[in-house]
Amino acid sequence: MYHLLLVRYGEISLKGRNRKMFEDLLIRNINAALEGLSIQSISKTFGRLYIETENWQEAAARLGKVFGIVSVSPVLRTELDLEAIEEAAVRVMEDTKAKTFKVETRRPNKNFPMSSPELSQMLGGHVLRSVPGLRVDVHTPDVTLNVEIRREGAYLYSQIVPGLGGLPAGVSGKGLLLLSGGIDSPVAGFLSLKRGVAVEGLHFHSYPFTTERSKEKAVELGRILGQYTGTRKFPLWICHFTEIQKAIQGVPFPSLRITLMRRFMMRIGTELAKEKNAYALITGDSLGQVASQTMESIFTINAVTNMPIYRPLIGMDKSEIVEIARRIGTYETSILPYDDCCTVFVPKNPATRPTVEQALEAESHLDVAGLVEEAVARTEYLEV
Repeated sequence: MYHLLLVRYGEISLKGRNRKMFEDLLIRNINAALEGLSIQSISKTFGRLYIETENWQEAAARLGKVFGIVSVSPVLRTELDLEAIEEAAVRVMEDTKAKTFKVETRRPNKNFPMSSPELSQMLGGHVLRSVPGLRVDVHTPDVTLNVEIRREGAYLYSQIVPGLGGLPAGVSGKGLLLLSGGIDSPVAGFLSLKRGVAVEGLHFHSYPFTTERSKEKAVELGRILGQYTGTRKFPLWICHFTEIQKAIQGVPFPSLRITLMRRFMMRIGTELAKEKNAYALITGDSLGQVASQTMESIFTINAVTNMPIYRPLIGMDKSEIVEIARRIGTYETSILPYDDCCTVFVPKNPATRPTVEQALEAESHLDVAGLVEEAVARTEYLEV
């Protein structure tokens, strides 16, 4: 019955003179998400997009992973003719299993001869007479029959499928996500995408200390995140980290190994971000969760770069992070038992309050610049 989807977007409509840029990027992401489906057209009016399609259920499912969309509804569109609107109202209600309903009318087209309350009352009466078994409940109806009277026609619907909200991915610039195989970093990537960041991943791989399964796990997490990027692709950089971890094992400060490792990651991430025109690094740090995420550790790790570092999870506890991971589909992959380089070399007693001075003293035993340069040169690119 439905061959038209109404797409609503939220804060994009508040962007003033820049709104067109946001709308155009959202439409680009919608086109990418719907690739392969039979789409006749995408049209735009203020605060709304309309998509003509032969398979609204599949289209709605795909649009549920496009940031910037608040909700979608399958709609019937009619001419601005009372009989046609009445007929459409009956068709919409017959398509539901409701026993109670109410009508809500919005009338952006003020040239329409009836007011919103008048049209709601008329349509409610017509539906009651035409659909057996229905009754009106204006307080807690099973279904609300929504009617929008616009300049180009009338739109009627009863279903509202929620979307992700946020901003279209890509509108806020590029960020480089330090993607481990754990639960937290994919969630950090997801939340960054929600704020319009075009996220690329950087995974540190320490073969043979970590297996190919560990790398495949990161690739699979990238594939899942790719569903939310707006392009259906996820750029992923694999950094060969083995030589750096070997070098760190030879430093006579075992409690600082995690701190040193993270400082190297920040240095490498900074160099790659500069090459790829990214404006920030993104991590899955949650304050106080592990030794490398105390305030002192974060300060000492940050000291190696002037690149902004986004930590979307900084104030979340583990249960909140896990809930999001389950919802976006990364949790089951994240808990697969394949160690990454962050877990293989954890010392028995990692420093929780390392200082910059301690880190610099430990690094004086290393060729820091040479190790970073070699790691960057050996970083490979995948498009998941």
